[in-house]
Amino acid sequence: MSQERTDGDLRNTGLSLKHDREWDYELDRIVDAVNERDAETVGLQFPEGLKRRGPAVADDLRELLPENVQVMISGQPCYGACDLDTYMMRRTDVFVHFGHSPMKESEKIIYVPLFSNVDVFPIMEQAREEELAAPEADPDVGLVTTAQHMNKFDEMKTWLEERGYDVHTRKGDDRLTHEGQVLGCNYASADVDADQMLYVGGGKFHPLGLAMEHPEKNVVIADPVNNVVTVADTEKFMKQRYASVHKAMDAERWGVIFCTKIGQGRWDEAQEIVENNDNAYLITMDEVTPDRLTNFGMDAYVNTGCPRITTDDGPQFKQPMLTPQEYRIAIGEEDLDQLEFDTFHDTW
Repeated sequence: MSQERTDGDLRNTGLSLKHDREWDYELDRIVDAVNERDAETVGLQFPEGLKRRGPAVADDLRELLPENVQVMISGQPCYGACDLDTYMMRRTDVFVHFGHSPMKESEKIIYVPLFSNVDVFPIMEQAREEELAAPEADPDVGLVTTAQHMNKFDEMKTWLEERGYDVHTRKGDDRLTHEGQVLGCNYASADVDADQMLYVGGGKFHPLGLAMEHPEKNVVIADPVNNVVTVADTEKFMKQRYASVHKAMDAERWGVIFCTKIGQGRWDEAQEIVENNDNAYLITMDEVTPDRLTNFGMDAYVNTGCPRITTDDGPQFKQPMLTPQEYRIAIGEEDLDQLEFDTFHDTW
């Protein structure tokens, strides 16, 4: 008897983690960089979901590198290409950032994107059958994905074209590396002339942000990691944001968070808020968590760092955590019906 497959079943996705070497860590490129620079120290940084693989990668490098080369693993939290361990970067001859595409070119940093080996086409076929309009009804479709699936982006585009669609793609602003790429904080690549968008990738946050920034578009999610097709629904998210703004309208003391992580700071915006509100206090932090804010005793907070701190973690904070625009709404400078999704554009 065959077992029923449910959302989250990874047996057919190529991500069953049978062996840590399923990903291409581009070790040869790292070794070449060590030799070229006559390096003595190598720093490795992994995103949260891949940290457990760090020791195995370090073991492989130790076998390939001279004995005098020290390999270190960053323990700092890492949520994106903008989230670099600058302390380690300054203290290593070769610094390797795994899991993301380059956001800023640097001779110091080696970016290893760790492309996924998931077969995306079965879930794309399901999305075409269940949610995309037929090409004779609406031939225009925008296509976006994340860094992990960029290695198959051209094939995805061709696959849709072979089935009668006019596929619209573009490269967003300078924060994005590839055509058709979206980040958790940037959806500029979705600014195309199509009313329906196909997002191929894991999770719902990226397509939710896309749907928020482009409410006129129908965003179909083809998730090859969890083997599920859905349509982005912003209603629940908007209710949460409205509730946070309403709660913050009575706030007297505001904490204005400036994130010190490279690539996440909006200093001018944080400064402007503090300069125009005598009851606002600038707080600098590298990692923004509910526990770290508890002792400040503020009534509400404004997050000028990564938008995902607000959208992903917002419900976990004891006090309202608002975006800069939501703050302006809460103090009466803008109307609630003007609320938009918070994104980063051309920020570093």
